[in-house]
Amino acid sequence: MSNERSMRKVAATALGGTSIEWYDFFLYGTAAALVFPTLFFPEDMPRYMGLIYSFSTFAVGFLARPIGGILFGHFGDRLGRKAALVTALTLMGLATTIIGLLPTYSSIGVLAPLALILMRFLQGLAIGGQWGGAMLLVTENAPADRRGFYGGFAQAGAPMGVVLANLAFLAVTASVSEEAFMSWGWRIPFIASLLLVGLALYVQLRLEDTPAFKELKAASEGKTEDTGPKSKSPILKALSTYPKQIVLAAGAFLSVQVSFYIFIVFIMSYGTDPDGLALSRTDMLTAVLISSFAQVPAIFLAASYSDRHGRRGIYKMGALAMAVWGFCVFPLMDTGSLLAITLALTVGQIFIGMMYGPQAALLTELFSTEVRYSGASLGYQLGAIVGGGMAPIAATALIAAFGSAIWVSAYIALASLLTWLSLHLLRENHQADLEKVA
Repeated sequence: MSNERSMRKVAATALGGTSIEWYDFFLYGTAAALVFPTLFFPEDMPRYMGLIYSFSTFAVGFLARPIGGILFGHFGDRLGRKAALVTALTLMGLATTIIGLLPTYSSIGVLAPLALILMRFLQGLAIGGQWGGAMLLVTENAPADRRGFYGGFAQAGAPMGVVLANLAFLAVTASVSEEAFMSWGWRIPFIASLLLVGLALYVQLRLEDTPAFKELKAASEGKTEDTGPKSKSPILKALSTYPKQIVLAAGAFLSVQVSFYIFIVFIMSYGTDPDGLALSRTDMLTAVLISSFAQVPAIFLAASYSDRHGRRGIYKMGALAMAVWGFCVFPLMDTGSLLAITLALTVGQIFIGMMYGPQAALLTELFSTEVRYSGASLGYQLGAIVGGGMAPIAATALIAAFGSAIWVSAYIALASLLTWLSLHLLRENHQADLEKVA
């Protein structure tokens, strides 16, 4: 009972930490669609160019994510999962708070977007390290037959972060005028991120490192005393030992990233475009909020299913379903009906949950303990940069070039088929003994 209680504590902490961390990361995405094009770039440029520039700063966070995965992966494999996670949480909280305090283009000119880019880069470094730390805290502590389920707590933080970010923007929208929102109201959700620093302190004081890492550290210390210096860097060892697994892990993440960021970021600009659907900010925030919340139970159901039947099967089903559903989303969007839009996004988010739920366990079971943080983080973040970072830019460019959203649907389908192929080529280590993964 004590072990179960301890596991629940670890899982709850992982969910809380990742939810707030992703809240910070997704705040930027929402603001990039609704606020930054007009506040941090010249007002006289065409709307679609302002969006592309704004989404480009959004993409900077994804460029930084693999670097964060490498840095935090190295220290997480050398110094422990907890220390890396605490540092990532603190960095994210500080960077996001500073974004809420930045002067705009009208005040300092080109320095405004440059400062925004720098803070977004720091956000990317933080999220690049956070996921691996939170994911391993739960999966390395969990019993083998429930590794998928408990891994779902680290995964559920992403949609919960979207929910929290959208709730924050909805609360501010409802509380102040449009003029006040664009002047200072949008800053409030960012400044509230100071709470992350407090959470980092809580993690530092209350949680212990994982048993797998403790055993590795003890063995490593003994080996060092007997044979001399430590082995080479964990990231270099991961790249030399598991190149195929890292590449395929990145490929397996493409559909999740492309579809997710189209559904929560690009869709905001698509729905509120005054020359298009011209929906209100409140309506779009509400639709994204509801659909993101629906992803949470889908994550846990898929993760639990993977504990019984393997990780790849349910993941591949989600990828194929998304390949088809991508062609349904925009016809439903174009009706202009809030109900139809919410349905389009909700079904899509459920399919994403089918993929995202078992992912933590899948990646944990691909790598040995001494390089697991580095290998899993690098695969995850490479998939993020190719998929999520480019998705809003690519979708905006496709609409501008061809004038039809069917090309965005084809983009989603292509990413989903590449994910299916990557999963097909990965081995199934369902319920593997993590100490014996080679």
